Amino acid sequence: MKKKNWYWVIALLFLGVVAGVIFSQQNISTSTSVEEVPSKAEESQVDDEGFVEKGPGKRDDWFMTQKGYEEEEIPRDAFRKAVNQASELRKMTSKEAPGAINQEWNFNAPSEVGGRVVDVVVDPDEADTIYIGAASGGVWKSTDAGDTFESVWDDELVQSIGAVAITSDGTLYVGTGEANPGGGSVVFGGNGVYRSDNGGESWELIGLEESNSIGRIVIDPENPERIFVAATGPLFHEGEQRGLYLSEDGGDTWEKVLAGENETTGAVDIAIDPDNSDRIYVATWDRIRYPNKRQYGGEGSGIYRSEDGGSTWEQVTEGLPDGDLGRIGLAVSSTNPEKVYATVIETSGYFEGFYISEDYGTTWEKQDHPKNLADSQSSFGWWFGRNYVDPEDGDHIFVSGVQLMESKDGGQTWSATNGREVHADQHGMAWDPKEPGRVYLGNDGGVYRSEDNGDVSKEWVKATYEPYTQFYTLTVSHEDPSRLAGGTQDNGSIRSWGENGWNNYYYGDGLANLINYEDQDNVFACYQYGNCARSIDGGETMINFTGETESDRRNWLTPLVFDPNDPSIMYYAGNILNRSTDGGETWEAISPSLSDAESEDAYPFGTITTVAPAKSDSNTLYAGTDDGRLWTTSDLGEDWAEIEHEKLPDRWITRVAVDPKDEKIVYATFSGFRSGDNAAHVMRSKDGGENWKDVSSNLPEVPLNDIIIHPKKRNVLYAASDVGVFVSPNGGKKWYSLGEGMPLVPVMDLHYHEPSGTLFAGTFGRGVYEIEPKGW
Repeated sequence: MKKKNWYWVIALLFLGVVAGVIFSQQNISTSTSVEEVPSKAEESQVDDEGFVEKGPGKRDDWFMTQKGYEEEEIPRDAFRKAVNQASELRKMTSKEAPGAINQEWNFNAPSEVGGRVVDVVVDPDEADTIYIGAASGGVWKSTDAGDTFESVWDDELVQSIGAVAITSDGTLYVGTGEANPGGGSVVFGGNGVYRSDNGGESWELIGLEESNSIGRIVIDPENPERIFVAATGPLFHEGEQRGLYLSEDGGDTWEKVLAGENETTGAVDIAIDPDNSDRIYVATWDRIRYPNKRQYGGEGSGIYRSEDGGSTWEQVTEGLPDGDLGRIGLAVSSTNPEKVYATVIETSGYFEGFYISEDYGTTWEKQDHPKNLADSQSSFGWWFGRNYVDPEDGDHIFVSGVQLMESKDGGQTWSATNGREVHADQHGMAWDPKEPGRVYLGNDGGVYRSEDNGDVSKEWVKATYEPYTQFYTLTVSHEDPSRLAGGTQDNGSIRSWGENGWNNYYYGDGLANLINYEDQDNVFACYQYGNCARSIDGGETMINFTGETESDRRNWLTPLVFDPNDPSIMYYAGNILNRSTDGGETWEAISPSLSDAESEDAYPFGTITTVAPAKSDSNTLYAGTDDGRLWTTSDLGEDWAEIEHEKLPDRWITRVAVDPKDEKIVYATFSGFRSGDNAAHVMRSKDGGENWKDVSSNLPEVPLNDIIIHPKKRNVLYAASDVGVFVSPNGGKKWYSLGEGMPLVPVMDLHYHEPSGTLFAGTFGRGVYEIEPKGW
């Protein structure tokens, strides 16, 4: 399919509109009254080689093409190295600039929204105690049956989690790195497996540092020293530690006992026969993400069985579909271990079938299934891949999907959760052996509890305190700093005001959000590809204005900004910059296309990614693009000049910031992990772009997501990165880690609230943090 046609496909599909939007939650209510809520759908056009063709800035495209700009892959170990560099920078800061590091970041909100939970385990001894893994927010513990949670994960550790397991004596094992595929959200890698023998008070790294992502950890029920780990491997490049690993000594040493068929195949799921722990089943998954293609299935995907505790393996294929497969989820009947269940997903992401083996996996039979079971996987079933069986009834089975699917008759008939009771996109499930009928569920909206043995037709209770929301963007009212709004992953655009605390006021994957700095009831919110709406009543009624703008294509995260001198003047950018002088009611194009995407081979997508109007001169604007181009105009778009300079890196431009007193002083930040080329991440010009200086200095080699110039101390800069927030007191000559108390979490957006002197940070996995950077 030609590239230009993709924009129409995407516009119709509204890829990945999610969770709390389609399915109302107990604490998130959609107040939009204008449009129909778009359906959740992930486009998946497949070429002759089985690859999904390139589209214009899907979530994973937006993520990957920034960070691996013009590379064949994100550089190996880039994120892990950046985490180590950030940790060292924190140590340096504590010695050289204690004032910067000793200030305290405080968690602001939200506490009731939640975010993606990938795994759940129940403490074997302590009543009402569970542990969960948040996708990019660490490990959390609840001691009140999943009502409230506290972090038990070190702030200095990688926050991306793939799997959690607990032994009969309470030892915890955590695999870092989310094993989901991208193409539906943003996923971060990890740096190995950790162990805690004191309920998460302390953690020890015990190996598999190059696994990058962990799909499942399973403990031998007869021997807690035998630990199986499904290492799924790096999403963005081949090789490293993939396959099934076994430790016979509680994690002190590891041996690979099952390798994948090729360099892109890892293990993703494990099931053990409850009556014979020497009989083990493993699902392997062949998956990798390239800059312009994704392969979420292949010849390496399959089911393997061992009869001798993992020493030898055979692939079981009889009755399973021929050809390349996608992700597979496994479970063994708890009361009849001859019976094994498998959910098979096609490489495209669609449901292939539900299979049952009655002879320990030797042969398989595809089951007749109702439409609702297939529909539960939508077109992105490789996001789920988990089956669960009632410990007391082997015919009572569950399949994770957009809805939680339940069968009480061994897979003959199926029922689905009601979206008004349970958030969409299910990932983890666990029974409490101490409380009959109690089941916990983790999904993209957080944690839920059932007291009815998981019955999907009955009540589920949502956690009330779960502060691990994933923010893309953040805005704060100039008039009232307690009035916040932001775009979130799988929870839409959410706001802090309303009758029930934080609530949803616009749907989709929430992206750009704005609050008018002179009228806080005038708000704006967007979902993917620049579908934006305005409101004059605080978000109670939203009016979409996207159709009033002009552009051929729009980025996943489309820029929407106010003029700093007059909030009735606004800018909106696809590949063409649009201007409004009446608060977004009407729009006029004021630029030609500012990206070079006329050819189908243009890299990456040809859209504007950042717009910066100058406060000192409203006629001056700067704009950066995803193909590394930087533009300026000094006459409100009558004439545009491309800023070309040998020192400017050819990278995706994430943000441009203009000095509030001098429109000639401008900073530009760039995304992309350095890969031996020393490409800068922060550049500064003092003459409107004629000359540039690299002021990245000692920043970690990590993409930058935002930069802010202090409005009064103009040499003080704040930068947001995938590994926290940094401050420079001298215009970028040297950078320090800012503050204590914020985990080493990706920070996607910063907002400086000038009246209170408070800096707000929207994190991708730990909600919103705030700090008063005194002296900085």
